[in-house]
Amino acid sequence: MAIRRFRFAWVLTAAVCLALLAAPALGQRKEVKKDEPNISAPHAILIEAKSGSVLFERNADQLIYPASLAKLMTAEYVFHLLKTGKIHLTDEYMVSEHAWRTGGAPSHSSTMFAAIYSKVPVDALLHGMIIQSANDACIVLAEAIAGNESEFAVQLTKRAREIGLKKSTFANSNGLPNPNEQVTARELAMLARHIILNYPDFYKLFGQPDYTWNKIHQYNRNPLLGAMEGADGLKTGFTKEAGYGLVGSAVQNGLRLIAVINGEKTANDRARDGKRLLEWGYHNFEERLLFADGQTLGSAKVFGGATGYVPLKADGPVKIMVPKNGGERVLARIIYSGPVPAPLKAGLPIGALKVWRGENVVLEMPLHAAASVAKGGLPGRALDAVTELMIALFRAGAAKL
Repeated sequence: MAIRRFRFAWVLTAAVCLALLAAPALGQRKEVKKDEPNISAPHAILIEAKSGSVLFERNADQLIYPASLAKLMTAEYVFHLLKTGKIHLTDEYMVSEHAWRTGGAPSHSSTMFAAIYSKVPVDALLHGMIIQSANDACIVLAEAIAGNESEFAVQLTKRAREIGLKKSTFANSNGLPNPNEQVTARELAMLARHIILNYPDFYKLFGQPDYTWNKIHQYNRNPLLGAMEGADGLKTGFTKEAGYGLVGSAVQNGLRLIAVINGEKTANDRARDGKRLLEWGYHNFEERLLFADGQTLGSAKVFGGATGYVPLKADGPVKIMVPKNGGERVLARIIYSGPVPAPLKAGLPIGALKVWRGENVVLEMPLHAAASVAKGGLPGRALDAVTELMIALFRAGAAKL
């Protein structure tokens, strides 16, 4: 008999209803709510890096043009290829005429001034792309890795899906204007978090203040570096279509936050709001433990098993960022497609824990089976089959009403 799976949401009512107050206003702009930072960016998000807990968001899921913020995806892909041994820092790639004209000195855009037909090591290209926002460095990498920018963009989008970016699409290596190059603020934050957590050695490049290539010395364009405590990344961007944008990160007292803003009118607005958003997060939020490491969070229904349910756990403790002064209700739910067919082994991924603070999802964490469940006897499996059939018939009847 075919098994029909349904989506269950188990509400964890114990221990997660926290009395939290919204933070006070940080400005007098009419459109700013009392619990929001005083920033003008039309697209923004602020997250805690370790857990991914969301502190603030504004239009974070709308598709936007990334400009040079798209270079973060190129950087991630190159880091991935280096980590897996498919390319090496010492590999040398030639600067084609296309790379030179489109992203080099003749382009009058951000460039590392790599000489035409010269060969540049991957290490230098990464420095140029990250520190100098070099368009020529991106194109050189794209052509060497994929043959051309179009194929490289296909690989970038595929890689984006692999790391969990579901909406972002890439049309080139550097974010130069293209209607098919679109991302969201949320996914830029996810991308930055992925880079920070998975490539700590390469991440250091984002905080380097300057770089010299071809005897031309240029400074890092990130306005946060040196302007606030603990700032060490990541990237700025600007085109007429995108406006001024920033993906920034800082660490204070062991706590790392990631901020994304986009669509600002001026570079000064970008610098001001990037700093304000991060400082607002540090001033108004603190980390709170919801579930301890190893604690059972709930259970999932099992079909045809020796037991009817399997306990679920997360990988490590579950923590979120909450306002320092009481007021908001926190609600956690286990979401999974079930029932889960037996037999199953401990460690099997089963759904996710979603946590809401107020009306917004602030944390989503994968869950796994905390124990193995053997296949049950024939009577038990038959009973489960009948139960599922009755549920299916009930749902089908309800849908017609």
